[in-house]
Amino acid sequence: MRTPRPDTRSAWSQAAVGAGAFVVLLWALEIIDAAVGHRLDQFGVQPREGDGLLGILFAPVLHAGWGHLAANTVPALVLLFLVLVSGVSRGLAVTAVIWVVGGVGVWLVAPSGTTHLGASVLIFGWLVYLMLRGFFTGRVREIALGILLFVLYGGLLLGVLPGQEGISWQGHLFGAAGGALAAYALSERRERSSL
Repeated sequence: MRTPRPDTRSAWSQAAVGAGAFVVLLWALEIIDAAVGHRLDQFGVQPREGDGLLGILFAPVLHAGWGHLAANTVPALVLLFLVLVSGVSRGLAVTAVIWVVGGVGVWLVAPSGTTHLGASVLIFGWLVYLMLRGFFTGRVREIALGILLFVLYGGLLLGVLPGQEGISWQGHLFGAAGGALAAYALSERRERSSL
């Protein structure tokens, strides 16, 4: 039986710590939010409001209650781990692209007078990134992972369509768009060909 190389173990442990720390942050913020009467929720994205621009920074780490957070916890943990395991710096760059594209898209397109928050913008972005990444890098292992994730979670992508009351389909849609952009822009094959 072969043992994993030290650098492989290190990548896995760094990804696990990073994903775990992010989820702990989400829960800590929800505890604080509950303690202050859910006043942090005002820092979600508020479309086309000047103050709502702050939501682009804060919305992905805020949730509208325990049920909302619980629904996002496992997908955030699993998908962020898979994004980070191929490299923390690349994973952070992917997350930044999704975070900005998702937030700006919601701020521009969602209905006025609404507030959008939750990690699902990142979850949809990470999922789409992981499903598409292999097609841009040409790596068989990444293509296989993308297909597996599509089989397991592909139905989740229906969340980009309007229809469910209280669900920010705009956040899902622009998060997914951010994931697609990150898969295209940050693939190693594109970096090599542009040098």
